[in-house]
Amino acid sequence: MTIRVLLADDQALLRSAFRVLVDSEPDMEVVGEASDGAEAVRLTKEQQADVVLMDIRMPGTDGLAATRMISADPGLADVRVVILTTFEVDDYVVQSLRAGASGFLGKGAEPEELLNAIRIAAGGQALLSPAATTGLIARFLATDDPADGDSDPARGERLDSLTVREREVLVQVAGGHSNDEIAERLEVSPLTVKTHVNRAMAKLGARDRAQLVVTAYESGLVRPRVE
Repeated sequence: MTIRVLLADDQALLRSAFRVLVDSEPDMEVVGEASDGAEAVRLTKEQQADVVLMDIRMPGTDGLAATRMISADPGLADVRVVILTTFEVDDYVVQSLRAGASGFLGKGAEPEELLNAIRIAAGGQALLSPAATTGLIARFLATDDPADGDSDPARGERLDSLTVREREVLVQVAGGHSNDEIAERLEVSPLTVKTHVNRAMAKLGARDRAQLVVTAYESGLVRPRVE
């Protein structure tokens, strides 16, 4: 099955480089290029893209707004957005994750890293090492205004729908652990962990593991460690 990739970046040279790289793979193809967020959203619908490589800083509708629009569209529920950024430690990245992106990747990543990220995102998994995403989210959520109570009450209420075991698994996911690692820690099978993760995603309305991590921190289930 061929992964349909859309490229969204205001720099034509970068889009060309990404196109050559992606089209060189037998299991993926570039189905369109966009120079701004509005065009990216339109082409995502028209070309039925599976994965969007989205730059954040673009003229007009930026990548953050475009990510929100894609995530909010029920018809694009299966689309995965991979945020490409020059600065991997960037507040905009966290905002993008909150908006529905599956994760992020630095533009300085090696070609194999980018291709692997596309494949992982298309499969509905966290496109980076979970620990990297977790560390970034923790860093910026730790700077939230204390007056906010360190948690989102609405998200906290949704956690009430989780079973005790699902909460335990969610804590482990937020800690950056893989299914195999969680299975070893909780002394259950990886398949059991996967089932709990999928049920937690369904109950919390999370698109993927990255969204589960955001929910765990924003609800106050997991507290960021401030160094």
